[in-house]
Amino acid sequence: MEKKIGFDNEKYLKEQTKAIFQRMERFSEKLYLEFGGKLLYDYHAARVLPGFDPNVKIQLLQEIKDKTDVILCIYAGDIERKKIRADFGITYDSDVLKLIDDLKEWGISLSAVVITRFENQPAAQIFKNKLERRDIKVFTHKYTRGYPTDIDVIVSDKGYGDNLYIQTKKPIVVVTGPGPGSGKLATCLSQMYHDHNNGIQAGYAKFETFPIWNLPLKHEVNVAYEAATADIKDFNLIDHFHLDAYNQKTVNYNRDVEAFPLLKRIMEKISGNVLPYKSPTDMGVNRVGFGIINHKIVREAAIQEVIRRYFRYVCEYSMGLVEKETVQRLELLMENLRVTVEDRQVVKPARKAAAEAQKTEGKGSSGIFCGAAMQLPDGSIVTGKNSPLMHAASSLILNAAKELAAIPDDIPLLPKNIIESLSYLKKNVLDGRKVSLNLDETLIALGISATSNPAALVAMEKLKKIRNCEAHMTHMPSPGDEAGLKKLGINLTSDPNFSSKNLFIN
Repeated sequence: MEKKIGFDNEKYLKEQTKAIFQRMERFSEKLYLEFGGKLLYDYHAARVLPGFDPNVKIQLLQEIKDKTDVILCIYAGDIERKKIRADFGITYDSDVLKLIDDLKEWGISLSAVVITRFENQPAAQIFKNKLERRDIKVFTHKYTRGYPTDIDVIVSDKGYGDNLYIQTKKPIVVVTGPGPGSGKLATCLSQMYHDHNNGIQAGYAKFETFPIWNLPLKHEVNVAYEAATADIKDFNLIDHFHLDAYNQKTVNYNRDVEAFPLLKRIMEKISGNVLPYKSPTDMGVNRVGFGIINHKIVREAAIQEVIRRYFRYVCEYSMGLVEKETVQRLELLMENLRVTVEDRQVVKPARKAAAEAQKTEGKGSSGIFCGAAMQLPDGSIVTGKNSPLMHAASSLILNAAKELAAIPDDIPLLPKNIIESLSYLKKNVLDGRKVSLNLDETLIALGISATSNPAALVAMEKLKKIRNCEAHMTHMPSPGDEAGLKKLGINLTSDPNFSSKNLFIN
């Protein structure tokens, strides 16, 4: 089955680059460009806009790197509470370390890391020490005095002036961070205050992806953005400032619209001039809408993303990470789109596999039976279920590899002696409670088996083909299963059921 494409990545790249240069001409000395969303690996955009390259932003930066410096911001509170970036399963501070390495690989210079709203939090201080001892410049910004009501204090040496100035050499300064609330805007404004005092005319713009301003408010792609930010209570609305100024309906999100009057006053106070922007939409540089080439395809993809987000939040609610209100927001979005969880094609087969596991293996058992299903690139669906030997995720991936390699069911990929050896290691050497293999362990076993088993070698090669495939499990994955699925690049959802009755899962 040919992959459906709804987005022209090359067209978008050209349009966005051109728009940035046009914006730079407005502010010839210095342009602070706040990057909304993920700078690298923007998988949300890639899922809702099939054809969108998740690394298109860094490709754009590489094209203009001779004119660009980068500042990374991270909120001290996110470091302290170990906030997680869901698509990688790593903390925000780890994501900053990864981003620094990635920028270096792409040949893009990093000016500094800014730890925002810093109040000597212990974990933030350790993070600062770690970076500085690797020769990375780190600045700490406190909460801005007077914010948000006292403009005279905010725009003074007691407010933005209290932050140390970050020296940059190039005309474009990209200010980015691992997620929302990183303090990017405050850092831009602080820098602009210092620039103005130093006689440098600096401007501000925001590199936007979502919501897409020139799509309808209730377009499925914009609804998918609301779903993605339900935990921070973002919602889309018509930018009434833009409507009043230009008699044109455009879409923005609540925080930018709400903050615009204050932001306008602050910027005008800093520069002493009337702000050239009449609306928050004016401030954005966003040509994503012009890259859409098939609205039917992106609408379908966006609906699937809303369902994925529902599963994610309902699982996070079970784990105590979000409130019931977040789940209810997703339920309302799905109701408005007139879709249910079973509109995700892998849900029913996964639940059926779990029921079959209980029927065949579980009579009189008090165990937990998990089913899993995956849609392969040709549209066919394979399933897996847990057993005393391996987890459902392990069974699913081996079955998918067999299907893609056309290997008959009765040919084993993992010899009995390898499984027994690993089980012995887990139980008798490492004192594990369970001997069944999780996916991470299964992938290692497959790699070992491939040295002597030609079928395993062929199957292992076929694993490349399941990247970006859709999968569902009837139970939340164990750490070992989740790690393996992330490495394989699977778009996984799961029902909010725990895979073990134990409270502690190592």
